[in-house]
Amino acid sequence: MGRMTILLLTVGVLGAYYVYTPLPDNIEEPWRLVWMNTEMKILTDLALLAERLGINHFINIITFFLSFQEVPPISDENVTVMETTFDNVPVRVYIPNRKSEGLRRGLFYIHGGGWCIGSAALFNYDTLSRRTVDRLDAVVISTNYRLAPKYHFPDQFEDVYNAVKWFLRQDVLDKFGVDPRRVGISGDSAGGNLAAAVTQQLIDDPDIKIKLKTQSLIYPALQTLDMDLPSFRENSHFPGLSKSLMVRFWSEYFTMNRSLEKAMLFNQHVPVESSHLFKFVNWSSLLPEKFKKGHLYNSPTYGTSELAKKYPGFLNVQAAPLLADDNKLGNLPLTYVITCQYDVLRDDGIMYVTRLQNAGVRVTHNHVEDGFHGALSNYGFKIGYRIENQYMSWLSENL
Repeated sequence: MGRMTILLLTVGVLGAYYVYTPLPDNIEEPWRLVWMNTEMKILTDLALLAERLGINHFINIITFFLSFQEVPPISDENVTVMETTFDNVPVRVYIPNRKSEGLRRGLFYIHGGGWCIGSAALFNYDTLSRRTVDRLDAVVISTNYRLAPKYHFPDQFEDVYNAVKWFLRQDVLDKFGVDPRRVGISGDSAGGNLAAAVTQQLIDDPDIKIKLKTQSLIYPALQTLDMDLPSFRENSHFPGLSKSLMVRFWSEYFTMNRSLEKAMLFNQHVPVESSHLFKFVNWSSLLPEKFKKGHLYNSPTYGTSELAKKYPGFLNVQAAPLLADDNKLGNLPLTYVITCQYDVLRDDGIMYVTRLQNAGVRVTHNHVEDGFHGALSNYGFKIGYRIENQYMSWLSENL
């Protein structure tokens, strides 16, 4: 009886830990989100355990399991799919099979995954690309890029930048039948980060003659300075993306040294000599009142200069697009930003919207009140289809 009691208690505790997930009342399909969160908890805990046992790196283990969700580049009656390289960067190209009387739109898509995991071959991204082709009659380029922990910033940025630059060549656009006046860039999460950073960098590139018409940023990660935003406080353990996992992704982007991760978790990683950068991410002035919700702004606690000297990337605008000055922002193209209420990255996107609007950029902000991180790419959720429809509608009208 004693052993049975212990067994039942153990099962009960594990069940409560992995299954019990308190959710707000406005979540449309709570049971589906709980199940997704349970799967993510089990996977991340297994990966962390294996890492502590010295079996493999945390990210490599997650990548192994995700690889089972990859699909081959199979063409069908609606779309021709091929794999190629743009300036040595592997990409998937999706071309509509229907006849076109003229040139088509072109959309360059960058997958998410914290600069560490994911690929254009994942089922969810392959599906999104096919649905984009079907809905917009557009040529879609879905890019890959080198990933951490093997590669660190600026490798991810440079891969995407070089691939976009290659796509914007007139001869390449001609090859795929793309209208040079109707080319856009999109990305989700870390892909949104890369889309924003690349779009900024293209402005100053004298070799770029063809300009992007639109940028679409889907719950993007945009700043490395402040890990104590209201959205981080409110959603630190919310399904989809926890604060600890987001900080791990950020630190892995720059280094395998866990000292940066620890400093970022305690928000003590920015040296005092970089204090001037906080004006670009000061949520007390950049967030609308309803997102502050009575939160008190804590003045930065500065860290030592050692981390910034070892890993200067985390203070680089190419890694943190919110650090761009207003003059740079004012030259950006028509922009669409999706943010989700229950997402640690919510305030990154909202602050970017505010700064873009202040700089005179035409911005459409779609804030999803019942949304969570990854909602678009997690097919099967009703909210995912709703967000996708809004995103596609905006592209249809503006690209």
